[in-house]
Amino acid sequence: MGNIVHLTEAASIGLHSIVIIARSRSQVNVHTIAEQTGSSKHHVAKVLQRLSKFGHIRSSRGPNGGFVLNRKPEEITLLHIYEAIEGKLKIPKCPANHEVCPFGKCLLNDVSQQMTNQFRTYLESKTVDSYL
Repeated sequence: MGNIVHLTEAASIGLHSIVIIARSRSQVNVHTIAEQTGSSKHHVAKVLQRLSKFGHIRSSRGPNGGFVLNRKPEEITLLHIYEAIEGKLKIPKCPANHEVCPFGKCLLNDVSQQMTNQFRTYLESKTVDSYL
């Protein structure tokens, strides 16, 4: 059975990792995040690298190294995290990616566009501090 809305594993790891890091009073390492999210260390490391590249977190190396937030939790929206992982959220004009509808009007009444707008609005309205 197909899902209408599907969050990729990478996006899920990114969103959950940020909250785990924000809740911690000290640095959090990849192993801890992988354990808590049930993900592979390699996938977590790759996602954290992207979040670091976008300036949401910063890392320190060494035996006591790990990740901390680089910005205040109230400054980071879920949309920031999602787009750091998945790229800019595009609002589709057509669920089938057609330039011109062969029927003149969308058979699905533009529901995918509406759902994506709602999803974007939700992600934009939630900041990391909402989950602390």
